[in-house]
Amino acid sequence: MIIRTASVEDAKELLDIYAYYVTDTAITFEYDLPSLEEFTHRISQTLTSYPYLVAEDQGRLLGYAYAGSFKGRAAYDWCVETSIYVARKARGRGIGSLLLSSLEYLLTLQGILNVNACISIPKEEEDPYLTLGSVSFHENKGYKLVGTFHDCGYKFGRWYHMVWMEKMLGDHVSPQTPVIPFPILEEYYPDLQTGVIVL
Repeated sequence: MIIRTASVEDAKELLDIYAYYVTDTAITFEYDLPSLEEFTHRISQTLTSYPYLVAEDQGRLLGYAYAGSFKGRAAYDWCVETSIYVARKARGRGIGSLLLSSLEYLLTLQGILNVNACISIPKEEEDPYLTLGSVSFHENKGYKLVGTFHDCGYKFGRWYHMVWMEKMLGDHVSPQTPVIPFPILEEYYPDLQTGVIVL
């Protein structure tokens, strides 16, 4: 298995992975599956600033992860929000861990300091659309719970809470070095030109 930078040609296969999360879970709060055109645009837009990675095994894509802007103001430049999706039949193989560690590695090279995960959680112990698995996963990767928003997501006729989890990748100093946009990283790190992430 390899972890590599995504391309717009991956969009159809990644959208197929995402479809399950839209139609069968409350992990994402999207109600409708985006069009292939919209999903392709999301990938290309992300890659203008941040990593968008895929896990590939013998030509098949089994998961993806990416970072996005935390907020639109310049003062937030050192913070990102992360997202990870693993193909339903490929879960439990450590793919999410590989994707997250690769993503954090690249974000560190960019100069990102704060990584934030916005995670929906069920209100009741038993929920057919959501578990606490993502919270446990991030806790095991060093993320800390920093806030809870109550009854802020409504899907499948149910209300869901949302939590923010946070991890620090570097030291906060002054003056702070500017963040390197992802497309420029390969100029500083030629090994990245292959597109394959080697940790």
